[in-house]
Amino acid sequence: MGITRRDLLRWGAGAGGAAAVGSLFGPVSSATARTAASSATPGGLPTDSWMSRLDGSLSLLDLTVPGTHDSCCQNPWYGTEWSHTQNWGIPQQLQEGVRFLDIRCNGLEGAPDELGIYHADNYQHIRLQDVLDQCRSFLAAHPGETVLMRLRNERAGGQSLDDPEFQRRVNHYLDGLGYRGMFHFYGWPTLGTARGKVVLLADFANPWGLIDWSSGQNDWFDTQDVWQIGGTDALGDKGRYITAQFDKAFLNPAYPRMFVNFLSYAGGYWPKSSSQTLMDRTVYPYLVARTRQRARFGIVPMDFPDFHVNVLQMLIDKNFV
Repeated sequence: MGITRRDLLRWGAGAGGAAAVGSLFGPVSSATARTAASSATPGGLPTDSWMSRLDGSLSLLDLTVPGTHDSCCQNPWYGTEWSHTQNWGIPQQLQEGVRFLDIRCNGLEGAPDELGIYHADNYQHIRLQDVLDQCRSFLAAHPGETVLMRLRNERAGGQSLDDPEFQRRVNHYLDGLGYRGMFHFYGWPTLGTARGKVVLLADFANPWGLIDWSSGQNDWFDTQDVWQIGGTDALGDKGRYITAQFDKAFLNPAYPRMFVNFLSYAGGYWPKSSSQTLMDRTVYPYLVARTRQRARFGIVPMDFPDFHVNVLQMLIDKNFV
């Protein structure tokens, strides 16, 4: 019997509902722990403060940084289950070791200076200042950590903003609302320089010389973000893109760009289903086979890390091999 959209929305409405959806896709495997992350990785590192154990002279380019894709898309009622990508909110993501956030903004109706967080044209009922306040609170309590933030002009729906208006609102946040001091803006820093700050990765047009995001390649990034593939084995093909990017990062330890390897996939699949399949078939076996292999994999964003705690924690541990 098929699953109706109404059922899917109901099952996906929270952590307990997510487990119910997961049970429809098959038994829980070793690759998909469906509980909140423990306070320490398999290597014994506290997940809330793992960066503080690293040498501050390391460049961020030398790290493996677990992250989330569409980091604020926590509630399927703010869109549909097709755009639901996370169960943990930002504070818990940070507590559990996530250090890259994917923050996508449009304008906010009735607030001419503000930015709201969106998935396409679906407002996620959280504002940019809420996300920044959550990051600032975490970093104040964990000054040895940093957060890398992709800030994207989503350009969608009735609240879409053109380049000058988006820039104006970013400046309003930095200067009008006083957030400038919490950011690192220019060039890849050492971890010591970045500690206690949010490293801004600008996915919006700007004349300011920031670290400019690319979903392909530019002077700053080498990104795998294939989210839609034709053919009969889309998830198999996506898995091959993922492993190829991991391999490229492993084989090029001195590469002057930040590798980014999205483990998420849309392309007509439910995010829970595609994430489950990719983790089981590709990501978990790849990482397990290379547990003792030194590598810097760069930024690795994923959907539903609460379903894949072991992958999240293995990525953290990769920094200490």
